[in-house]
Amino acid sequence: MLVNQPLQHITVLLNEAVDAMLGGVSAQPAGQWVDATFGRGGHSRLLLQRLGPDARLTAFDKDLDAIAEAARITDARFSIRHEGFKHLGELPEASVQGVLMDLGVSSPQIDNPDRGFSFRFDGPLDMRMDTTRGQSVAEWLEDAEVQQIAEVIRDYGEERFAGPIAKAIVARRESQGPLRTTAELAQLVAGAVKTREAGQNPATRTFQALRIFINAELQELEQALEASLRVLAPGGRLVVISFHSLEDRIVKQFIAKHSKEVYDRRAPFALPTPMRLKALDRIKPSVAEVDGNPRSRSAVMRVAERTEVPA
Repeated sequence: MLVNQPLQHITVLLNEAVDAMLGGVSAQPAGQWVDATFGRGGHSRLLLQRLGPDARLTAFDKDLDAIAEAARITDARFSIRHEGFKHLGELPEASVQGVLMDLGVSSPQIDNPDRGFSFRFDGPLDMRMDTTRGQSVAEWLEDAEVQQIAEVIRDYGEERFAGPIAKAIVARRESQGPLRTTAELAQLVAGAVKTREAGQNPATRTFQALRIFINAELQELEQALEASLRVLAPGGRLVVISFHSLEDRIVKQFIAKHSKEVYDRRAPFALPTPMRLKALDRIKPSVAEVDGNPRSRSAVMRVAERTEVPA
């Protein structure tokens, strides 16, 4: 059975992300670097191979399994913090040469039924990245009102049947008790979704929405992006890999906002607020990578560089 097999993870855009992060830097650079979403450590391990002996790499992750995986790295240049990546703002100002954010859920998280991320396996309806804190999806659905559930599924899953799904969840709760497992939720959603995209399980958008909501993923992304501006040194690189349109839109708009000078119309002769980022690239996985790892097909990587901070 799949549950008894080792849970494998293939790092998406591995070489491209590390190349982008180190772009323009001399071989084996020193300095402070950040892997803001350690996951299973693919990017961190390659970075450590390419960084110099005086470099330091700090990683962040909320997932206890990721923390356990990080403990296998014995390199003295590496450290990890059991925190979400919004906490990277606690690093010293302008001290970091590069920040990498890989926003994808790792394959071991998806494929482990105990985590409750996937409708493909029956397991507890949890979906928390950090199982030591906060409410699970099952606990939240015990008390949430129809309108709340519908808003979450619509806003974070872009699901046009959000209303019928929310009503079905509450009706089931009132007649048979709260939902407890992923299979129960997937079956209920399948009955409420009248049409579906070809090749997509009808529960896909609902599961995505509940995971994003319960982990406050979009809010934390916005906080982490703002924090990156504070900690990146001039010339430092920001590299972000996203996997769905909601994330990518936030990243795209953030880079665009800070890649232009801002004039105050109320003070036409005042100097503009200088641009803080320079957009460099947008990269998609190659055909070969998608063929070898279909989960990479939706990935988009955006690269920006911190501009000089005026005196």
